[in-house]
Amino acid sequence: MAPFEPTEADLMPVPLTPGAYENLEQLPRTPASDVKKLGWRGVMRAIKLSGKVVVTNHNEPEAVIIPVEEYEAMLRIMQQAESNNASVLDTLRHRFDERLMVLQAPDAGDRLRSVMRGPAKLGGKVKVGAGY
Repeated sequence: MAPFEPTEADLMPVPLTPGAYENLEQLPRTPASDVKKLGWRGVMRAIKLSGKVVVTNHNEPEAVIIPVEEYEAMLRIMQQAESNNASVLDTLRHRFDERLMVLQAPDAGDRLRSVMRGPAKLGGKVKVGAGY
């Protein structure tokens, strides 16, 4: 296989946003043997031109080499996603704890027994929500 030679399409600016490439098939490729032949400097030249390179072994993807800036951008995106998830979980936890506190009220047992003793009077409506 010929050594990796960037084309004009590979010279386009590399966006640092998620989804810049949908899958590995869209990335420039180079076989692991070319990495050995070109040396690290040659690989880094290719990275500067194309933004990222998939290194293959027997035509199967084995690694993706990306610039440090893109790696850091990916980390920031993942950290923000984790932060958003933590915020949503904190909100849900708080709401659950508030509802659970109703069971800790001094009259909680009496209220529950009174509901369970009487017949269910739904009047065509379903009993749901924080009041039940």
